[in-house]
Amino acid sequence: MPQLPRLLERSLPAQTFHTLVQRVHIPVTSSSPPDLQAALTQDPWSKSGKYALGWVYFSIILLVSTIAIHLYHWMSDRIRRATYKEEVAKSSATSSPDDDFEMANMPTNNSTHMFFPRHGPIPQQQPPEEEETFLSFTPLNRLIALLRYFFYRPLPVWRIRPIRFLRIRKREVSFPSPGVVFVVTAAVIFVTLYCFVPQPLYYASIQFGSPPLAIRAGMLAVAMMPWIVALSMKANLVTLLTGIGHERLNVLHRWGGYICLFLSLIHTIPFYVTPVWDQGGLVVFKSFFRGQSYIYGTGIAALVPLIFLCVHSLPILRAWMYELFVALHVPVSIVFLGMLFWHCANYLTSWNYLWATAAIWFTSYLVRLCFLNWTNPRRMSWLIGEEAALTILPENAVKVTIPSQVRWRPGQYVYLRMPGISVFENHPFTLASLCSEDFPSDYGEQYRDMVLVFRPFGGFTRKVLNAAIDNGPNHTYRAFIDGPYGGMQRELASFDTVVLFAGGSGITAIVSHLLDLIKKMRDSKAVTKQVHVVWALKRPETMEWFKEELRICREYAPPETVHCQFYITAAKRVGPNGFPFPPPSPSRPVSDLVHGKIDKAFHGIASKRNSALIRDEAGGDLEKERELRRENEDGISALPAPTFLPPPKKAHTRANKPDKLTIPAVNTNLHNANNQSFDFGFPSTPTMLQKNLMRFAFLPTAHKKTGWHTEYGRPDIPFMLKGLERHFGKRTCVFVCGPPSMRVDVQRCVARMQHKVWGGGENGRQEVYLHTENYAI
Repeated sequence: MPQLPRLLERSLPAQTFHTLVQRVHIPVTSSSPPDLQAALTQDPWSKSGKYALGWVYFSIILLVSTIAIHLYHWMSDRIRRATYKEEVAKSSATSSPDDDFEMANMPTNNSTHMFFPRHGPIPQQQPPEEEETFLSFTPLNRLIALLRYFFYRPLPVWRIRPIRFLRIRKREVSFPSPGVVFVVTAAVIFVTLYCFVPQPLYYASIQFGSPPLAIRAGMLAVAMMPWIVALSMKANLVTLLTGIGHERLNVLHRWGGYICLFLSLIHTIPFYVTPVWDQGGLVVFKSFFRGQSYIYGTGIAALVPLIFLCVHSLPILRAWMYELFVALHVPVSIVFLGMLFWHCANYLTSWNYLWATAAIWFTSYLVRLCFLNWTNPRRMSWLIGEEAALTILPENAVKVTIPSQVRWRPGQYVYLRMPGISVFENHPFTLASLCSEDFPSDYGEQYRDMVLVFRPFGGFTRKVLNAAIDNGPNHTYRAFIDGPYGGMQRELASFDTVVLFAGGSGITAIVSHLLDLIKKMRDSKAVTKQVHVVWALKRPETMEWFKEELRICREYAPPETVHCQFYITAAKRVGPNGFPFPPPSPSRPVSDLVHGKIDKAFHGIASKRNSALIRDEAGGDLEKERELRRENEDGISALPAPTFLPPPKKAHTRANKPDKLTIPAVNTNLHNANNQSFDFGFPSTPTMLQKNLMRFAFLPTAHKKTGWHTEYGRPDIPFMLKGLERHFGKRTCVFVCGPPSMRVDVQRCVARMQHKVWGGGENGRQEVYLHTENYAI
């Protein structure tokens, strides 16, 4: 019996034949060839659309799980803050005695706990019972802690050595978090098994239809398209449901693209492999696609832009040519989607997913118009943007101040475009200011000063610095803002203890959180009892960036609640001739001009005394106020003089073996009589014991009293967190924004702490939450 496709081809016109193949169900009879019967009964082509649903179900399971955890934390945090607010209101209403009798017996019989009753034995104080409500469900807390024990652990950081002839600088390459690795690995395993486990993988001949393996992989790749696009958009539904910012979802977008390329290759290869062992089958297969010069042309047209998108989005190439990446990524993606429409030709359910992709793309761009500051006709910035002022800070940093009617939350960021400096460049910057009534703008009550602080490196940031130097501080620029986006999923005010780590310019992501937390603590809207801030910076000049913010934190925070530790990792040293070395760098012209003045001014960051509290305590009595200021003038010194001290490489370092003290006999000369700072005469590389001796020699006497102090060298994060852990409350948040090495140390320590939650540790600890700021993942 001649083969059925050839009989149809001979009896029907070419156009009608191509249409019939798609919509006519060919019945299998006893006279049909065995291979054709197998092709139409074992995993038939007409039912291959089910494989696309497999990916949909897999993604929905992940999405629902993430939403459930987000809702649990969101509701428990809100309940916790509401309960605390109610307790504060109740305490303030019952704190005053009703009559004199109650006043006389307040500490004894009539006290709440009745420590010393008038009659009977002294009762034994019972420990408070652990909460067991929706506010704190212990089994769920332990399960989450167990997952965090594995997912918080960082992957090792690769350090690339500089290669001069290739112009490769020294870099630290950090891998995605274990959570991302788990999700990506699960996705790869799922799609691989879903492609290769069902049988058959190939038909006996390609003349009986496309290889089943290729169809499965192709449907899975098409089904991934809506999710890949949704994870890439700045305004998307996934962020709204899960609270995860698009900058964190972007890593899943990239890996989703790589998996899509993997499936596309699995889809392509069988079409080239099958004809190798099939003689004459390809001729029959080509007859289904008459009118095409090359039957695989549409597939190649879709595969080429996908390969380009995946290759040029690799971290190394993206960092090397970021401006080109931004300019080409979206246009090439549109071409890729168009080629997919052409290639799929509405086979099975392929166009359903492609139309869903186009709808998500269009809707996200439409919603994004609401995030632009120049698209709202009710604002003064409509179509013309905002005014922006540039200020040069120490260490050549740039401060951009934009009075705006846009509202934002702590830790969010915006995309900034300044046509007066660069028309097409649009870059993200973290908002370093707090949007609050306590910080009004000079522009009016409806405005808030949006402050961006960054250190220029190259490209757009270098152009901003050059414009600030050339035009001076009195020149204003037009600024077009896209945002705000991102932010922290949880609120710091819901945790009993908060620990903030910052490295260098990473303080920009923390300062707004710190101001907001102190404001809520002052207004009794935060559960937080203790706040620890650790900032490691190379030079003391960097403190000038947020001198006013640090002063506000020190003066307006509740007493003994905020503790700040500053680590100067590259303090200035003085040679025998009295001049600083190394000599002034030509790459830091602005910083060298203000270097001397900053050293004298940075002591004002931590003020001598909370001036507002002194005025309140004096009650308008000028003599009493002078006496209080004079009394505390010499007793409290928050920050010691940072100049002229040899910087050790590491503080809080514990050596396994005691080092010998070998200090050469060098005459110690007082360089600055006012600061009483001097050089110990340490060698260039001091020993561990010498470092600790110098650290304790210059430890401020008021450290225990004020909680603000400075040390020299790098913080030993594991040793520090181990000490702070003893005073953690039931719920603790650790926030870190810094270089990869700092993030790795913090992640490793917080992961280790999880065993005291899922293992039922002391003090009824319920949660140790970690938040890291890292966009290069």
